Amino acid sequence: MQAFRITEPGKTEIVDLPRPEPAEGEVLLRVRKVGFCGSDLSTFKGLNPLVSYPRIPGHEMAATVEAVGGGVPDRIQPGADVTVIPYTHCGTCSSCRHGRFNACRFNRTLGVQRDGAMARYLTVPWQKVCPAPGLSLTELALIEPLTVGFHAADRGEVSDSDTVMVFGCGMIGLGAVARAANRGASVIAVDIDDGKLDTARRVGAAHGVNSKTGDLHAEIEKITDGQQPDVAIEAAGLPSTCRSAVDEVAFAGRVVCIGYTKEETAFATRLFVQKELDIRGSRNATPLDFETVGGFLRKRTFPLSRVLTCEVALQEAGQALADWAARPTDVTKILVDLDRLS
Repeated sequence: MQAFRITEPGKTEIVDLPRPEPAEGEVLLRVRKVGFCGSDLSTFKGLNPLVSYPRIPGHEMAATVEAVGGGVPDRIQPGADVTVIPYTHCGTCSSCRHGRFNACRFNRTLGVQRDGAMARYLTVPWQKVCPAPGLSLTELALIEPLTVGFHAADRGEVSDSDTVMVFGCGMIGLGAVARAANRGASVIAVDIDDGKLDTARRVGAAHGVNSKTGDLHAEIEKITDGQQPDVAIEAAGLPSTCRSAVDEVAFAGRVVCIGYTKEETAFATRLFVQKELDIRGSRNATPLDFETVGGFLRKRTFPLSRVLTCEVALQEAGQALADWAARPTDVTKILVDLDRLS
């Protein structure tokens, strides 16, 4: 079978590998579509500290069940279109003991710590398979990145009385916008791209602020009538936006960090104390988040055409990554269609 592999920073190849077979308790998937994530771009650029090379990327996927091994429940049948929870959990670390399996200390995500989904076939434990009837292959491939944003809004305990500021309107940020808006919050989207801000408004943001062309603090003060947002969700992964989240959030507010910064970030820690902030990390997503996003996408309110930057064949994946690396602000989501011939 064909697979796409990042061999070292800046270099990729298409390789032929043996087709896997499902072991006891496993499901063989025919991979149909895979989304490129920011972590895949970091791997391509040599900036992902969790990756060793060579690595097959991909953890955002739509697939069709090809075959099942022994011990797989009857509800998982060949021919079903599914997505996959791409994380592992050990069951014994402190996170797992508290039921927070998404934050397992020893997690190994597909495409990061282990080879991922950008191959014709993939085997996974049946417990990680998520059937989602009624969704298209494109929608299935978007579930995982949206779940990460949904989980962040839940970590922020967003309610209908909150004003929520979301930094970064890529797919994960849009998930946070959608979840916060669906919970009844008033959402302020912050980005440096007007097109992405417009998409955020279509997803549910009441306001959009371009922090590159405008004065962020002045705009936030105006929008909130000087009260500042109750919750700030950082989904851009930049030192400047991490600091702005702390600066702009209200006293007694909650700051939720999803994005990884590529360098150390300095904070005025007096604000942590003076504002008595709750600063929370948000990692991956839970099975319930996958179910929730599936239900959200069935409403058909999410603007698919606006978030899909391009769709390419497997053989074009390397060039698509290189183009993204050269023009990072031009991309919201790239899908690789493994059914498509280049």
